[in-house]
Amino acid sequence: MSTDLATLRSLAHLSRLEFDATKEQQMLGDLNKILDWVAQLSALDTTDVEPLVHLSHEINVLRPDVAHNSVSHQEGLRNAPRKDSDYFRVPKVLE
Repeated sequence: MSTDLATLRSLAHLSRLEFDATKEQQMLGDLNKILDWVAQLSALDTTDVEPLVHLSHEINVLRPDVAHNSVSHQEGLRNAPRKDSDYFRVPKVLE
């Protein structure tokens, strides 16, 4: 399976990508290599192969999610470069 330059340009337009002439030829070559590799995979007989759901049989052991305050309000404000009573002072973002 081979892709031509017009197809690449159409895909680039749909993806909102822009290529110059040298990158366009490089992308066309890379895309054709990928499509050739997928064609090789399609040729394999996978009738007796079980679907792979997980890459590993390991199970994540997670701790319970318990909310707690590790830093008090005053401790949090202690190292603030600028503060106003109980709040952090930050530069204005919106005019």
